Amino acid sequence: MATTKFILNPSSLPNSLFNYRHSRTFQQQQQPPRTLNNTIKASALNRRDFIVDTAAVLSVSGLDSVTSSVAKADSLSEWERVLLPIDPGVVLLDIAFVPDDPLHGFLLGTRQTLLETKDGGNTWVSRSISSAEDEDFNYRFNSISFKGKEGWIVGKPAILLHTADSGDSWERIPLSAELPGDMVYIKATGENSAEMVTDEGAIYVTANRGYNWKAAVQETVSATLNRTVSSGISGASYYTGTFNTVNRSPEGNYVAVSSRGNFYLTWEPGQPYWQPHNRAVARRIQNMGWRADGGLWLLVRGGGLYLSKGTGITEEFEEIPVQSRGFGILDVGYRSKEEAWAAGGSGVLLKTTNSGKSWSRDKAADNIAANLYSVKFINDKQGFVLGNDGVLLKYLG
Repeated sequence: MATTKFILNPSSLPNSLFNYRHSRTFQQQQQPPRTLNNTIKASALNRRDFIVDTAAVLSVSGLDSVTSSVAKADSLSEWERVLLPIDPGVVLLDIAFVPDDPLHGFLLGTRQTLLETKDGGNTWVSRSISSAEDEDFNYRFNSISFKGKEGWIVGKPAILLHTADSGDSWERIPLSAELPGDMVYIKATGENSAEMVTDEGAIYVTANRGYNWKAAVQETVSATLNRTVSSGISGASYYTGTFNTVNRSPEGNYVAVSSRGNFYLTWEPGQPYWQPHNRAVARRIQNMGWRADGGLWLLVRGGGLYLSKGTGITEEFEEIPVQSRGFGILDVGYRSKEEAWAAGGSGVLLKTTNSGKSWSRDKAADNIAANLYSVKFINDKQGFVLGNDGVLLKYLG
């Protein structure tokens, strides 16, 4: 693949960073669930199935009124917890499903966690990565994405995996030691194509299954800020060189939050550099992302939620009152333009059905002692909330 050569300074990004040399193909062997195996089997019935069975027993006993109360209590929540065959302490980080088979998906996390489901997320089994287990690293799998049967996984320390058969086998792609930063996000963009982002702001694209990668931006964020710090970006002098969070819109636009949360950055396809923006709120930014209508949402430390005025990239936001019980909100996921869910510390789970104008609390995770980090809707019928200590919530619809 032809690549454009840049005149590089020490802080610029290498344009063609990766060369495919001797990638290995390996078959991932399914591992039986660990000590939770019997628990998983015993809890295979979800909560609704349990209530139906309970109702049948109570009906035989003539306790229909109790049955009605149980069913009514269940209807208060649209989520249920799915038990997983993993060790306590694992933080779940990303989830994706094969587009051609919505029942077939993968779940990633810390401590080299890779789980697979073939029933839409009701039950999960561990998958091992032989080439990773032969090493002394304990990988943190950060991001996964599928397009057709092609899938990609990135992690820390630097590891890149590719599949062309819906995850039945994975190929490990060698990476250069010159990679600037840790890989935090990858997006499958087409046949043999993907887009990858590091926490230092490097964006690379491939069009030949990872054999070669080409830089989409000309320098790291640190280098950009060194040139633009005099332009009035408050707090840029305290930048530590990494992102706290990064999110991509369906159109390929990015928004990222600086590590200290004192400003944010955006990038659109075709731009040579990240564009820094002053935050329009008093408190530091926790996370930012894209609404279903193309606008931005913004979360601040301490529990505040803001929505941008209008759509597209802007620095104008308005605060939306939310009942977060004093805990921080960590992520927002959209099921449709009107419906979205926000999740946060100590099991906070909020819902809007009017495009964010007002929010109500769902009590599904009130009794779960975990922080909920990520809300992912695969489609309008499939949704998941990922948290620490192996907490996974499944949308019931």
